[in-house]
Amino acid sequence: MSFRDLRNFTEMMRALGYPRLISMENFRTPNFSLVAEILTWLVMRYEPQMDIPTDVDTETDRIFFIKAVAQFMATKAHIKLNTKRLYQADGYAVKEMLKITSVLYSAMKTKEMASRDKVEEENSKFKFDLGSKIADLKAARQLASEITSKGASLYDLLGKEVDLREMRTAAIARPLEINETEKALRAAIKEVLVSVDKTKDMLNNVSSDETSLESKIEKKKQELERNQKRLLTLQSVRPAFMDEYEKIEVDLQKQYETYVEKFLNLSFLEQQLDEHHRLEQERFEESENTMKTMQHKLREEERRLMRSGAKDEDSDMDIPEDEGSDSDMDDRRPSKPRPTRNILITGRGGARLIGNMQGGDSEETEDSEIDVDEDDEDGEEEENEDLEDDKDSLEIPVPNSSRPSRGPLRPQLLDESDNDF
Repeated sequence: MSFRDLRNFTEMMRALGYPRLISMENFRTPNFSLVAEILTWLVMRYEPQMDIPTDVDTETDRIFFIKAVAQFMATKAHIKLNTKRLYQADGYAVKEMLKITSVLYSAMKTKEMASRDKVEEENSKFKFDLGSKIADLKAARQLASEITSKGASLYDLLGKEVDLREMRTAAIARPLEINETEKALRAAIKEVLVSVDKTKDMLNNVSSDETSLESKIEKKKQELERNQKRLLTLQSVRPAFMDEYEKIEVDLQKQYETYVEKFLNLSFLEQQLDEHHRLEQERFEESENTMKTMQHKLREEERRLMRSGAKDEDSDMDIPEDEGSDSDMDDRRPSKPRPTRNILITGRGGARLIGNMQGGDSEETEDSEIDVDEDDEDGEEEENEDLEDDKDSLEIPVPNSSRPSRGPLRPQLLDESDNDF
């Protein structure tokens, strides 16, 4: 007897409505009166019209009672009870009575569930859920398609039934020939014997193959052992070329270090060379810019000197304006002719301005000649003044004469700037 069985029995009896409280301590010792009372109640619960003797005073009465209960349960409920354990009236009897109580308890539970389902069905009679019927609808459609296909195949088979019936009746009506039957049986026996022989040969071959495989395995094991021994000997023996290999390896390491050092030096020198080239290029560009700036300054100075010289000449020459005729103007002009001037203007692409002081017929030519001479003189005087002011900075020698030469003015600063490099 286990504690669980006893607990389940007491709980089931309480659920079935047994009027007396059953304790777990009631079956520690044999208690036949309690067992007889419980069996009588269970039989009456199963079959209320059953008449069972309740006299259990003597041993014979107790035996008769146990037999009657066991026979009733075997015939009505198909439950086999052990009479010896029931007669012991202890924990083992509880196991036997638990068989009857479990059947009654399951029936009660089934009835409760049925009644509950009936109530739920009555409650949901007027509630129709279309979602729960979709699966049933799909199953009905599948069954309808299967019925259609099966009906078509059945119709085809029934159409062939006429020919098949004739063939079947002919085969049944044909008399059975013993000779053909014997031949068929002998052929079948021969085939079976051949298959048996093949099986025996295969079994024999299996044994021979097993021996051959075992021999091969042994050979492979021996070969493995030899190879392992050879490997151990080769690992223990030092090769003859190992010393030379180590020396070459050391030399290779030294050569590699030398190579790395030279490679680093070469990379550094290349970097320095690139830096030097970059600096030279920057200096060259700076010098070019300086030369261009100086040339631009010289051109501006030349232009300014030319303009100042022309203004000086204009101021030196005083031309009176009278109301006289052209002949009076001709008489008042100096008779000494002026030499031809050739002025090189550097800023204007080396163009020369050529003119003379000899008189002409028209008044316009005279005025143009006077204006050109005045511009030349002003430009020359401006050149002299600028050259005197910038003598120290540009290092260009300036003549001491009051009037500069009428020849072309050529700057010498470019030669000196080239000497700086």
